[in-house]
Amino acid sequence: MKANMGLVDRGIRIAVALVIATLSFTHVIEGTLEIILLVFGFVFVLTSLVSFCPLYTIFGINTCKVKK
Repeated sequence: MKANMGLVDRGIRIAVALVIATLSFTHVIEGTLEIILLVFGFVFVLTSLVSFCPLYTIFGINTCKVKK
């Protein structure tokens, strides 16, 4: 797997996952929506940690800075 996520992209994904987790723990979101959003949050954290997003590969997106 070649990294295809830049630092800003990874930071945004982590921030979104933290917001989802906070909304879940404060019971602002509940039920099926909560489960779906928590799964998305988990995927966001996982892809941020490995710096690779499979969807980016499919769509040809790369937010990593090119090393010279």
